[in-house]
Amino acid sequence: MRQNWQLFQSALDQKSCELIIEKFKEIPPMDGTTFNGDDDHRKSVVRWVRGQWELQQLLLRYVNIANATTFNVDIQQEMNEMQFGEYDASYGGKYDWHHDVNWENERNYDRKLSIVVQLSDQLDYEGGRFEFSEVQSPHELMWEKQGSILIFPSYLVHRVTPVTRGTRYSLVSWVRGTRWR
Repeated sequence: MRQNWQLFQSALDQKSCELIIEKFKEIPPMDGTTFNGDDDHRKSVVRWVRGQWELQQLLLRYVNIANATTFNVDIQQEMNEMQFGEYDASYGGKYDWHHDVNWENERNYDRKLSIVVQLSDQLDYEGGRFEFSEVQSPHELMWEKQGSILIFPSYLVHRVTPVTRGTRYSLVSWVRGTRWR
């Protein structure tokens, strides 16, 4: 059976996750948006992270392992953007069903692989579950361990359920490649 996602459990230690949260919370926040501008579809705060070469290289190592062992898609060896996400219970933080490929994009590339890093300790919040719609979702106890890295094809439909207590922090990025065909 073909594997639809690759999980690296607790790839980052607790201290590294806490330092990332502390540092990236200093970046000016903005409301999370979607390709189609549907304000009700996503309720989150995001911060666009730039210039974190070492962190990008670390994540790219995991991307290359996942791509070589599971996906075998044409990708570029760079991450142009990382998004630090905050989903808080005070505003019902969530992100309804979506995929990470902008099919109406006129550029000659697409997002190929999505990377999600679980930065929060799973005891710091309730809700905020990451789920896939069409394939088996990562088991809670495996995925929600702090520092875990999940990599999957960007066309898979997924969501983050509403956070009902506390705050869930994540780091998301994408690796591009030639357009899907």
